[in-house]
This record gives sequence, C-alpha cells and structure tokens, in this order.
Amino acid sequence: MQETMKDYEKELEASFRTIQEGDIIQGTVIDVNEKEVTLDLKYYTQGIIRVEDMSDDPGFSVLTDVHEGDLIEATVVKTDDGQGNILLSKKEANAVLAWEVLAGYQEDKRSIPVKISEVVNAGVVAYVEGVRGFIPASQLAISYVENLEEYKGKTLEVRIITVDQEKEKLVLSAKEILKEKEKEAHNHKVAMLVPGTILEGTVESLQPYGAFVDLKDGLSGLVHISQICQKRIRKPSEVLKVGDKVKVKILNTNDGKISLSMKDVEEQPAEEVEDINEGQYSSGESLGTSLGDLFAKLGIGEK
Repeated sequence: MQETMKDYEKELEASFRTIQEGDIIQGTVIDVNEKEVTLDLKYYTQGIIRVEDMSDDPGFSVLTDVHEGDLIEATVVKTDDGQGNILLSKKEANAVLAWEVLAGYQEDKRSIPVKISEVVNAGVVAYVEGVRGFIPASQLAISYVENLEEYKGKTLEVRIITVDQEKEKLVLSAKEILKEKEKEAHNHKVAMLVPGTILEGTVESLQPYGAFVDLKDGLSGLVHISQICQKRIRKPSEVLKVGDKVKVKILNTNDGKISLSMKDVEEQPAEEVEDINEGQYSSGESLGTSLGDLFAKLGIGEK
C-alpha cells in the first residue's frame, strides 16, 4: 500500500507540472528506432526526439549511441507534436548545456575518448558532447604528424585546452595525455633500477658539468664530472668522447633522474656488469674494453 501511495503522489505531482516550449527537461530513454528516440518524462505524455534533432556529430548513430535507460536532456520544441507527444531537441539543449559540461571537463582535466570525424586544414575534427572540437596537428601526437589522413576514424584520448562558448571555440589535445603517459612509463622504468647496479652504456653527450650516458631502453643518466674518474679533470672531454662504451654504477634515481658513477666501477669485478635490456649479467670481456684499460691507454692512471 505504501508503494502505491508513493506512485500516486508522483502521478499527482506530474499532473500539476507545467512544461512549456523552450524548457530544458530530462527524460529516460524507453525506445529507440531509426527515426526517433522516445523518452519517459514522468509526465502524462511521452517525449519524442527525431533522429535529426539528436546530434550534429556526423559519426553519430542513434542505434549504436543511444540505449534504453539512458538519461537525456533536451529542449521542448513543441508541447504537442500532433499525436499528443512532446517534441524535443537534444541539439538545442546541447547548445545551452554542453558548454557548461565542457568547461567542467577542462577544469577537471578529464581525459575524453573521441573519434576523429574529418581532416581539415592544419588539424582534425572530433565532437565532444555534440560540440565540434578542433585538434591542431601539433596536438595530435608527441612527434610531428606528417599524414593527418591516417587519423581519420581513429579514437583518441583528448583533453580540453580551450573552451569559449561566445566564439563557439573548442580546442582539444591528445599530446598532453600522451606526454603524461610517456613520463609515467619513463618513471616506472627508472624506479625499477636498483642503486648499486653496474650497467654498460654509451656516452651520448658531453657537458661542462658531466657526461650523459645512454643506458638503452629509452633511459639515460648523468655522470657528474666528479664521478668520471679518480683523477681530477677540468672537463669530461679530457677522457671521454661521444660514442664511447663505458661501465657505470647507479648511484640514485631521485626525482626520476638517474645519477651515475664511472669511477666507482674501476675496481668492480667485470662479471657484475648488467645489461639493462636483457636483465642478465654478462662478461666484461665480451662487452668491450674495460674502463681501467681505457684510462691506462689515456695515461690517466700514470703519476
């Protein structure tokens, strides 16, 4: 009896409710077909949205994108479509409501999946909440994109970087998310390195303050000038050149940066050198000239 009274109260409330043209109301999808979507408005009559009034997105498919039970907000176009139903437009509601939603997405830095619908000059187009968004070519990937056509039809994760309702301007970026994921992957690799481990790497650049060593697998670390050799040197180029194979010891991995030492390896047994890619210990003889031999040839150890 209690449930019956509650149902009666809802029906009574609906009977006193007034819906006017221009109102934005919410309903639950109770039927979907190729021509229209039917909504339960908790009112004495149903709401109807014609397919052409659902979305501006050319990739929109009513049978794929709309399901029974979905909640939809739409604008009242007519209170009677000639058959006793309320005629609604989701596109008109989007013009009012979507920009508020988009502003919220931008503030929350939300990752949004979008499908690229077309290629235009200097970028591509995707729709978010029914609003046309532009992704500049420079924001599609971390590196330069030469062929934009390859992105047509692809689904990307994007973030909103510009939302301007007055100018109807929506700019999206996939690059921001990709850079964050790349940084996370890099930090994970760095976190897996154990201080004290000895690796072999290749000198990739020399700076006044030290040498950067490529450790493979997308990782590189810095050997500070004070950690290059036992002998005091004024600049790394006195004992090193780009391309040299060197053995280094991991000192620490603070803040995602790898600090290395070469001088700490001089007395280390060769068999303790580890290959970062294979994760296996290798013989120092098979990896190349030892650091001690290199210094001997350069005359560093001579007094």
